[in-house]
Amino acid sequence: MTPVTVIGIGDDGAAGLFPQAVESISAADLLVGGERHLSFFPESRAEKMPLKTGVLWAIEEIRKQQEAGLRVVVLASGDPLFYGIGGLLAKKLGADAVRIIPHFSSVQLAFSRMKESSQDAHIDSVHGRPITGLAQRLDGKAKVALLTDKENTPARVAQYLLDYGMDEYEAFVAERLGNPDERCRWFSLADLAETECDPLNVLILRQRAGANPPHWGLGIEDDQFQQRKPDKGLITKKEVRVVSLAEMNLKSDSIVWDIGTATGSVAIEAARIARNGQVFAVEKNEPDLENAIANAKKFRTDITLVHAKAPQGLEQFPDPDAVFVGGSGGELVELIQLCRERLRPNGRFVLNAVTIENLYEAMQALKEAGFETSVTMLQVSRSKPILHLTRLEGLNPVYVITGKIPVEAEREGDQA
Repeated sequence: MTPVTVIGIGDDGAAGLFPQAVESISAADLLVGGERHLSFFPESRAEKMPLKTGVLWAIEEIRKQQEAGLRVVVLASGDPLFYGIGGLLAKKLGADAVRIIPHFSSVQLAFSRMKESSQDAHIDSVHGRPITGLAQRLDGKAKVALLTDKENTPARVAQYLLDYGMDEYEAFVAERLGNPDERCRWFSLADLAETECDPLNVLILRQRAGANPPHWGLGIEDDQFQQRKPDKGLITKKEVRVVSLAEMNLKSDSIVWDIGTATGSVAIEAARIARNGQVFAVEKNEPDLENAIANAKKFRTDITLVHAKAPQGLEQFPDPDAVFVGGSGGELVELIQLCRERLRPNGRFVLNAVTIENLYEAMQALKEAGFETSVTMLQVSRSKPILHLTRLEGLNPVYVITGKIPVEAEREGDQA
């Protein structure tokens, strides 16, 4: 069976292809690609199949034509293995059934025009993807290459970054790379937010010389969060927060629920750990929700915040890897049962309690729902000056209760 040939192509069309790529296109029985790519080869006698919306439907057709003995060539932009169709075809058809001839990727070309090294750049994409979560993925990165699209334009990205206070960047936009009307320009984010760019572009963000963006390590100080006044205290204290996050066992791509988020402190720190994941938080009190929104902006975390009293609102969230509940209420038993049903494999349920009665209720509910449980009691004291001396002032003890799904239950779920 003849392998499907996937050929990367630039905006200069056939003129920029290697001889072996030109030969493959000339010999093709079926030419697959976007309408712009197909238009580069009007002289081709091959049947042409445009890719318009989605590619999964096309892959089955490509498989059928390949199995029928036809020579199939798929045209893709730049490097087909860089956010392209090449990897998907290799996965669906099998690596041995695919041959790939790459072109320069758009990011390679953009950095060549910028005349700057690319090995230290963070590469990301909002091309055909939601912009949600971009803030925490980019925060702290000195250099970023970003693929955009007609919705998530450079202007929209620039305004989004400004909304999160990420004004330490200057922007380089490379448009229609390889085309005779190619254009490359530098912008401030404020200027870029007001500028229309060609849809075919690469956006490179670079920290300005002398920029000093804020940095927060794990365990942000409590007084850094905007809180309800005058009755402060609706916040998971730093020491408890750090232990709770450790118990949640987060990965870089975890999906997290924070139920009763209040100031948003746990959700925000979770988002800074699970930068490639998603964080969803619910809060019933509108003033607290407003504080959580302001804090999320300040700490550069793009999380989904919903005004609701759980379990309302949770049905719209994807299944979580970890759930955090800052305190218990009358709906605790129902919440625990719901989370037990929704948690993904190896998921964690973490609850904070401050009374013995709530500790008992939570432990019983977790066991009845089928969790393996453990408890850590935190009794923290903080230093406080007294004249020229220092004393320790104790905080209220807090129980950090963790529920884990037993391995046997996970295996049974996999077999079901």
